[in-house]
Amino acid sequence: MSQTEAVEPVSPGAPGASTDGGPRQRSVRVVMVGLLIAMLLAMLDNMIVGTAMPTIVGELGGLDHLSWVVTAYTLATAASTPIWGKLGDMYGRKGIFLTSIVMFLIGSAASGMAQSMDQLIAFRAFQGLGAGGLMVGVMAIIGEMIPPRERGKYQGLIAGVMAIAMIGGPLVGGSITDNWGWRWSFYINLPIGVVALAMVTIVLHLPKKRSQGRIDYWGASLLTVAITSLVLLTTWGGTQYAWGSVQIIGLLVLGLVTLAAFIYAETRAPEPIMPLRIFRNANFSLISAIGFLVGFTMFGAMTFLPLYQQTVQGASATNSGLLLLPMLLAMMAVSMVAGRVTTSTGRYKIFPIVGGALITVGLVLLSMMDVHTTRLTSGIYMAVLGAGMGFIMQITMLIAQNSVEMRDIGVGSSSATLFRTIGGSFGVSLFGALFSHKVQHGMESSAAGAAATKGGAQLDPATIAKFPPDVKNAYFHAVASGTHTVFLWGAVISVLGFLAAWFIVETPLRGGPASKQEAPVEEEPLLADAI
Repeated sequence: MSQTEAVEPVSPGAPGASTDGGPRQRSVRVVMVGLLIAMLLAMLDNMIVGTAMPTIVGELGGLDHLSWVVTAYTLATAASTPIWGKLGDMYGRKGIFLTSIVMFLIGSAASGMAQSMDQLIAFRAFQGLGAGGLMVGVMAIIGEMIPPRERGKYQGLIAGVMAIAMIGGPLVGGSITDNWGWRWSFYINLPIGVVALAMVTIVLHLPKKRSQGRIDYWGASLLTVAITSLVLLTTWGGTQYAWGSVQIIGLLVLGLVTLAAFIYAETRAPEPIMPLRIFRNANFSLISAIGFLVGFTMFGAMTFLPLYQQTVQGASATNSGLLLLPMLLAMMAVSMVAGRVTTSTGRYKIFPIVGGALITVGLVLLSMMDVHTTRLTSGIYMAVLGAGMGFIMQITMLIAQNSVEMRDIGVGSSSATLFRTIGGSFGVSLFGALFSHKVQHGMESSAAGAAATKGGAQLDPATIAKFPPDVKNAYFHAVASGTHTVFLWGAVISVLGFLAAWFIVETPLRGGPASKQEAPVEEEPLLADAI
């Protein structure tokens, strides 16, 4: 028996559950709204703030510290994610989740009131600590509230929130900054967050949990150092410091040493922050690797698609979110269909396989884009990639949660999220280095071009417009060549995820006919019946 009591939630078909669309089903929908709002907060924030950054630097100064506004938030989010997941497993998800929302809102308010760049960086780090609990809290609560067999019905909603954040973030951020000022790019979180806080507080009731175990402070510290080292390595490598520099090599050594020490510490801890037993399940280990690879390729694509379209195809930077519309709509539609099929049949292994194949095909198609590719053609290519992401994005979390015991649903969710985040960090960094090298190499044939791109390959559209025609044409070809290289390597890496998906074992989803419902222990009603 674990030191942390695990309780199987009420699910459709269990005693006391309602499946006829009654009060309990309506309460599920109300809770989902609150959870999706919290998820939107976490995803929307970086999109909005990114648009406001030039204005922030103009008022607060500190251009040399600009990258730390984003890095501090990213580091805090990544490092705190597994800790939030474990705390939820130990002390109950509702209270821990509400705490993360409050921290995020305090960080948002403080960031809006910052009077210097140093203050803004510190407040963004605090905000990132809260953000780490938002995503994992949403996923873990859904995992406890809705059994895997029924969860597919909600996949389209989650994919829809992702699409709204990616499309609406830059538009909302630009509008807020232009009309209300940059501080409102942080203040806008407050009313939205209060709504989520109120809905979750009033409607959501989860089982009581008691933990006699002690928090694994040593493991948490080692994991935080390891994650921080790896994220900084991928953030600074090839940009602030050369890949072979003492700083980057030092970060790599520090990350590997602390990671090894963390693994050893987890074998000794009575209540480990990331129990190694979850990796004994082959499905969980496979889906973690697939999540890493999907993050690697997905974030690379999301970074360089707008760059290609704004530079080569001359699209407006203001509407950068709309450029991804074909990919995001395809992702949302396919995710919804895959979720419904999973719920009705209980079958899911085919989706990571098909998704891996479509992601590979989509990246190969995107690698074929050149200076003559039309927006319609690139939109079709993006739709293929989006369909692949739709098959695999939410299914990976479902498989991860179904592969762990209910007592580990939090660390299972946070680990799956962490692997995807780290994969994305590596993808953006390594693809960025490939892209910059290819663009710089492509411009070396022109003396004027080499001078124009000296010190950095990525230029803003206004600067590019001032280039002489021959230099502009050379730059467009160089960018097209760079994106070709990025997407081609992305396709090679995605093949690994496709191959790994074949080894997933399709075990029955909890909550289906083949699963046994355990009697609840000291359980409150899962959801308020008053709605």
